[in-house]
Amino acid sequence: MKLSNSLHRGLIKLSAGRKGWEAAGMPVIKLTTTGRKTGLPRSVMLTSPHQIGDSLVLVASKGGSDSHPEWFLNLVANPEVIIETRSGKKEMTAQVVNSDDYEDLWGEVTTKFGNYGQYQNRTDRVIPLVVVF
Repeated sequence: MKLSNSLHRGLIKLSAGRKGWEAAGMPVIKLTTTGRKTGLPRSVMLTSPHQIGDSLVLVASKGGSDSHPEWFLNLVANPEVIIETRSGKKEMTAQVVNSDDYEDLWGEVTTKFGNYGQYQNRTDRVIPLVVVF
């Protein structure tokens, strides 16, 4: 996953931001969190399979791994994040989707992008959804 992130950042940089902001029909974002152990900025390239107005939905799937991705653990510890898209950077707040809203939102995400359902089948953990607003 780290290699994929590096290649994706390289594509955006080499194309001067003209390419790389979409993947598999989803917008690509650069999420910067604050490291929960180091306090340093930590960035990762992610896709957002669903948007609600100006809010972005992120899926903490880690490809169906049995552990949460580091970016998710970081934003749980500090929900203030920076999101970079094709249109620029902005400070936003992340919120883990609660159980009341989870099923409907998970259904929307997996209906559009079945790969997330496949990731869920690989692990016993419930894959978290995060809304960034």
